[in-house]
Amino acid sequence: MDLFEQNYRQHIGHASPLPARMRPRTIDELVGQEHILAPGKLLYRAIKADKLTSVIFYGPPGIGKTTLARIIANTTAAHFQQLNATIAGKKDLEMVVATAQKHLGQYNQRTILFIDEIHRFNKGQQDYLLPFVEDGTLVLIGATTENPYFEVNSALLSRSRIFELKPLSSENIEHLIDKALADNERGLGEYNASITPEARRFLAEATKGDAREALNALELGVLTTDSDENGKRELNLAVLQECIQKKALRYDKDGDNHYDAISAFIESMKHTDPDATLYYLARMLEAGEDPKYIARRIMVCASEDVGIADSNALNVATSASLAVERIGMPEGKKILAHAAVYVACAPKSDAVSRAYMLAEQEVKRSGHIEIPMILKDESYAGAHNLGHGVGLTDIHAFPNHYAKQQMLPDELADRQFLQLGETRYERAIAEWFKKIGKTGE
Repeated sequence: MDLFEQNYRQHIGHASPLPARMRPRTIDELVGQEHILAPGKLLYRAIKADKLTSVIFYGPPGIGKTTLARIIANTTAAHFQQLNATIAGKKDLEMVVATAQKHLGQYNQRTILFIDEIHRFNKGQQDYLLPFVEDGTLVLIGATTENPYFEVNSALLSRSRIFELKPLSSENIEHLIDKALADNERGLGEYNASITPEARRFLAEATKGDAREALNALELGVLTTDSDENGKRELNLAVLQECIQKKALRYDKDGDNHYDAISAFIESMKHTDPDATLYYLARMLEAGEDPKYIARRIMVCASEDVGIADSNALNVATSASLAVERIGMPEGKKILAHAAVYVACAPKSDAVSRAYMLAEQEVKRSGHIEIPMILKDESYAGAHNLGHGVGLTDIHAFPNHYAKQQMLPDELADRQFLQLGETRYERAIAEWFKKIGKTGE
């Protein structure tokens, strides 16, 4: 390293944002993640013993995935290489593999490859890594904000251990705030700054476990606050509120948040909670979820979970879906809310869904039993000569338009799939069946 490069690195280090300067250098400096990094835990032992196998770290931004990888880089005797999947391509991977093979062959030294945002690699790029992870040429460390079970090839997953990193607690963030304010070497100690308990608590809670966001806001607050006559800077609640502004919604339409939010939305409709339904609907729409996707899920819920308890729910949901396509946003928000609240408030019944599942199970169990002759198609010439439709009654010639004729094959004559519940409409159906003499319901 020449003098110019040394000066450059020193300048960059000093000018780096506070989160980069305060990044932990050893595993014992890490804050939080005790569920996987407490002394005695598997990951802690593997890092300390330099016996790490391929792993994937996943969790929201700002909780230490990249930091953990850098700590491993600082502690391992292995050759360490790093790629960012947003800019790396096939040639980069080929160069890494060639270097890893050289180190393994010449120095008997393994290579740890850290790939940040590994979910950005396509299937081909992920597949390329497989044989080299399999034969030990590479030890892979992948970091992703997305659920790897959705975003990483199953073959690569089977060769890696998955560790979920969780958002830091408010206590963790407060500890980092105090540490940064007191650190004269890498932190903000030279500014003689302090923070009120109220402001510290607000910053810790508002950043929702994101250490990077908390430290960025803290640094902005310190640098934009004037010193008093004693040379001190005090950060109060008003200052930190200015620095935080509005927190962006943490949501990715293709990842965990997408599936978690839609699950919460559907369950809220199913559990007859219109307030929770509206909350999760607004949360998804504000985060940019596709309104057509939401409309489809409302239709599914209207059929599967409301069903014949209120068949109009499916009509409302379907109409809302068509209306949203024709009108668009933002007006479509109210249309989706209309349908979602209707479905949430409607009585619930899974009688039809359960009945269909029973019928499907019977078909799989008994196979394709011969359809009764009276029900076979009689529309073509000669069908009657084969016995098709012979003996089929005209329902309209009977009282209540019901002929009490067996429709199921003889082998299933006693099977009953539809079990009616106690909702008002289901009771009405049961009463109707009783009136016309339909037995077994």
